[in-house]
Amino acid sequence: MTGVWALAALWLGLALIASLLSIWFRISTALSEIVVGTIAQLIIGAVIGAAIFGTDESWVKFLSGIGAIVLTFLAGAELDPVVFKLKWKEAVAVGLASFIFPFLGCAAAAHYLLGWELMPSWLAGVAMSTTSVAVVYAVMLEFGFNVTDYGKTVLAACFVTDLGTVVALGLIFAPFTMKTLIFLGVGVVVFVVLPWLTPRFFRLYGNRPSELEAKYLLLCLLGMGALAAWADSEAVLPAYLIGMVLAGTVGKDHALVRRLRTLTFGLLTPFYFIRAGSFVSIPALVAAPAAFLVMLVVKVFCKMVGVYPVTKFYKSPNKEAMYTTLLMSTGLTFGTISALFGLSRGIIDQDQYSALVAAVIASAVIPTVIANAFYLPRQLLPDPALEAKQPPDAEATPLRRISGKADELRRK
Repeated sequence: MTGVWALAALWLGLALIASLLSIWFRISTALSEIVVGTIAQLIIGAVIGAAIFGTDESWVKFLSGIGAIVLTFLAGAELDPVVFKLKWKEAVAVGLASFIFPFLGCAAAAHYLLGWELMPSWLAGVAMSTTSVAVVYAVMLEFGFNVTDYGKTVLAACFVTDLGTVVALGLIFAPFTMKTLIFLGVGVVVFVVLPWLTPRFFRLYGNRPSELEAKYLLLCLLGMGALAAWADSEAVLPAYLIGMVLAGTVGKDHALVRRLRTLTFGLLTPFYFIRAGSFVSIPALVAAPAAFLVMLVVKVFCKMVGVYPVTKFYKSPNKEAMYTTLLMSTGLTFGTISALFGLSRGIIDQDQYSALVAAVIASAVIPTVIANAFYLPRQLLPDPALEAKQPPDAEATPLRRISGKADELRRK
């Protein structure tokens, strides 16, 4: 076990460094962990050997995978049913535009500009159409937007985008078999039963030192994740749906959410984000940067063409509209999952996989850094002290009106 403890200490040491960098440079911890993972893999690979970093160790994959699952669940649990009912049209419109435009644009660019075959091009379109719920939720949590109507609407739009990605991946590539039907049938039953069962179970047996609530939720998440993997789907999709259907129960239990965040951000997500960053091969990108640059530029351009006009249609201020567009341009979880799906099934080769993963991870970093540096809508921050420093913004009035309606509905 000496090697395991040493490797775990290395990864958590990198996570600590990433946290310090996020504080010093005022960027999201998730993004700093991605960057630290990329640089660490480059340095350790050059000095000692890439295998020492341990990205293929089974326990590292497990912690990384469960980190993505629980983080995605927490993002789903942050959705406010009242706010979603008020703004579902905007969330669906933004989410669909965020999926359709880059899906078609990146597939066309891969086929006509890079000369990829038809099926690899469609796979590129799927991988680049995603919006990272993990990154967006981490950013929302970092600035406190997760408790605002604005943040809940953006997270709902992320779900719509990634749902389109998963559906496209399944319809184009994944076989629709009896396993798929079983997964869908069990999923429908679980999503119907959980909102009824969970609050009653928690009232009877919850609030004890044994942390029964956390064990119950992890059982649901891992059980549905195993069923999804068995049916050739992805474990993070049922995790997000479970979070959504339990938003009225788990999402309102602030103490439970805080404990889950401690587990997730303290131990699990550093493995996920650092491992994701370690997949980027900087020497390979320097040697052949064309595919990476084309995919990254086309993705961000298509996201802007699709999302920005929709946000303006719903009367978002310029800064808020650009901030939303840039956050919707991020990609990570489903993008890397889609690329790995294509590689493991021989749809794309290693070079195409590297270019797609690098573009996906770059899209998680670059748009978010730009958004937080230049377009952060400070008038929406929940901190009254920060909000008081900003001059009155007449353009923010529509969102405040919606917030007032949401509060009124909650009181009723």
